[in-house]
Amino acid sequence: MSVTAPHPISRFPVPELTELPEDIRARILAVQEKSGFVPNVFLVLAHRPDEFRAFFAYHDALMDKPGGLTKAEREMIVVATSSANQCQYCVVAHGAILRIRAKNPLLADQVAVNYRKADITPKQMAMLDFAMRVSSQSYAVGDADFASLQQQGFSMDDVWDIAAIAAFFGMSNRMANVTSMRPNDEFYTLGR
Repeated sequence: MSVTAPHPISRFPVPELTELPEDIRARILAVQEKSGFVPNVFLVLAHRPDEFRAFFAYHDALMDKPGGLTKAEREMIVVATSSANQCQYCVVAHGAILRIRAKNPLLADQVAVNYRKADITPKQMAMLDFAMRVSSQSYAVGDADFASLQQQGFSMDDVWDIAAIAAFFGMSNRMANVTSMRPNDEFYTLGR
């Protein structure tokens, strides 16, 4: 029986850890220590160190800050919009993070397949409706969208966060698709 070679994680060159600038290598090693593996996004984006730094600085500013959205709700936005953008990497990776943050092994799959049928609150439904509008029809966003979100209790800062996460991951989804970024096998079983 022959063993097939693992699939490449990118269409582009993936640098060795020893070749990377110290700050990037340190960040990757810290993630590896915390999670037990290196998510492929870190290795793929390390191909362009300046863009790696900018990407993760914005990612962290959106996803790790306090605010009106929970960390699980932020991940719900990523999973729903990434599914609409057909980004396998982000659906699988952020689905794992959503399962962990929501402490619910079913929610990520529900949101990825059809968030409109997921077991979420009306407020979260409004949040995802708006995120999807930003993701696919940002030109059509208007005052009625803001009014609907405010009726659900979202502040203007929350609305900004929803839009920024949807927009940022639209870019991330496109780069993951172009690079043919492969999800780590570990993501499939996390939080189940």
